Amino acid sequence: MQTIGERLEEARKRKGISIREAAEATKIRGDYLQKFESNQFDLNLAEIYVRGFLRGYAQFLKLPAEKLVNDLNGLGLGSRPKTPSREMYGRMDLSVATADEIAAAKKGGVGATPEEPAETEAEPARRAPTFNRPMGSGMPPGPMINPNLVIKGGIAASVVIILFLITWCSGVFSGTKSQGAGTTAGAAAAAKTPGAAPAAPAEKSIGIIATQTVSVQVNERNADGTNGALLLGNTVLQAGERRVVPWRKELNITASDGANIQLEINGNRQGVGFTGYQTGWLPGPR
Repeated sequence: MQTIGERLEEARKRKGISIREAAEATKIRGDYLQKFESNQFDLNLAEIYVRGFLRGYAQFLKLPAEKLVNDLNGLGLGSRPKTPSREMYGRMDLSVATADEIAAAKKGGVGATPEEPAETEAEPARRAPTFNRPMGSGMPPGPMINPNLVIKGGIAASVVIILFLITWCSGVFSGTKSQGAGTTAGAAAAAKTPGAAPAAPAEKSIGIIATQTVSVQVNERNADGTNGALLLGNTVLQAGERRVVPWRKELNITASDGANIQLEINGNRQGVGFTGYQTGWLPGPR
């Protein structure tokens, strides 16, 4: 009866391919295939990998894969301790493994040592998650950043920024209101300050306008009717000329001819009420 290795080697040679070509086609390392054909199944791998590689190689060679796996089990494959290797063994279609084999591998399998499951399950806890670099980059796998931590960090940063903006805006508006209140209060206090002098009323004035050449003199009128302070000295005005004098009290207006002058009071023009050379009297402003 042929051994497993003899059947594998015979089937490969019937296909007319080399070990290297078979390895490229199955994505299984060539030295593993060479050991299978030499009936050496101690690959220092977990049993599920050995069975999976053998099953995949048998299917590639069109051999009864399950029969070869059963024959392998009959050889007592589980009597050897297996430690999963950390290197990449090649791509293996684990879907061809039976549910019983997967369960056996998790629980220790037939003849597996008790330490194997503990070591296999504990190993992910000792290694940080990694992400794969692009093929051909020549760089080792790097640490994987937990997306949950990134999201939580972003939310925390957003909350801090929002709180800062709320605090800043509150301070600005409070300062503006305080400043406005202070200004209003200051204005009110100034308005209510006792003894504050009322604004002086604007000084009234009148205009002296010549309609013809005329000599004019303007004095403040004393209580007894005599001339007081001189506001406009004896001045000759040509037709159209205008002079402005303050109008704080009664005035005495003397003209060489009263018919040749007009008074401009509050934008309105009026005569002096006399003609010829004489002095007229203008009441004080009201």
